[in-house]
Amino acid sequence: MAPDLDSEEGLSNESSLQSICYKRGSLRLLDQRRLPLETIYLDVRDVTDGWNAIRDMVVRGAPAIAIAAALSLAVEVFNLESFVGTSGDAASFLIKKLEYLVSSRPTAVNLYDAATKLKDVILNAASTTGEARSIFHAYIEAAETMLNDDVASNKAIGAYGSSFLQSQLKDSNRLSILTHCNTGSLATAGYGTALGVIRALHATGVLERAFCTETRPFNQGSRLTAFELVHDKIPATLIADSAAAALMKSGRVDAVIVGADRVASNGIFCEEHNHKLIYLIFFGYLVIHTTNNPLLKFGGCGNRIRISAGANQLTYQLSHPSVGFI
Repeated sequence: MAPDLDSEEGLSNESSLQSICYKRGSLRLLDQRRLPLETIYLDVRDVTDGWNAIRDMVVRGAPAIAIAAALSLAVEVFNLESFVGTSGDAASFLIKKLEYLVSSRPTAVNLYDAATKLKDVILNAASTTGEARSIFHAYIEAAETMLNDDVASNKAIGAYGSSFLQSQLKDSNRLSILTHCNTGSLATAGYGTALGVIRALHATGVLERAFCTETRPFNQGSRLTAFELVHDKIPATLIADSAAAALMKSGRVDAVIVGADRVASNGIFCEEHNHKLIYLIFFGYLVIHTTNNPLLKFGGCGNRIRISAGANQLTYQLSHPSVGFI
């Protein structure tokens, strides 16, 4: 991956930060390890570059990881100078590449889900055409659709979440929201999930202030969320993780809204360890992306939700009635 210092190309028409800059045949990823001090985009030319970007946390956030992986393969096949083989050979080529990409982050549910859907597209295309190039074209279009659909889904989440919070909370004309980690444009194809709700509240003029925690030990809140909020001119305050309780006790927080990695139908979910402290203290809402929907009917996560030994995550159950799902 070749670095390119560029402070402008990562902006969309709405001037929101973008972790993924794509046009057919070209993919550039914002190196989030360098934020907030440097804005550097890395060129991704093939699945090897995509695998390394995911593994090394150049790109992070479950939706962004999935889209980056899918597009890295789209770029590789678009730029293939030649391919000798049948449609079946092309399908096998693509499926092996997808399996390789999934190995970059085995715990990423969005990545696995995207690969599964793309495999179905590949196999369906292979059953209807004998040309390898047609298989590649079908894959590229499906990957690009995923990119567009993620942004649309995030905006829908934001709009619904904003409306829901205003209907549930008293004095909803001026709301202050606390969030944790990073769930914004940098973690998705654009706009964000939990941070998308905050964006939507700001757009409707009812957001008094967003509070974001630093999110130790990787500091996604201080490095990424605060960076996004300042960039988008959203009134915001960065706080230490350990200051959340005092902030809530002071009455300055109307709601807590965060994302979740994996959610079971019985209320068990898996997320970074610091979420637990925040939820035990306060009324909270989880923002659930479609690929994080309930996976289990009953029981724990042990044999169905895979947790990386080094991921510093905990599994726990929320049974308090004040915890809601958006």
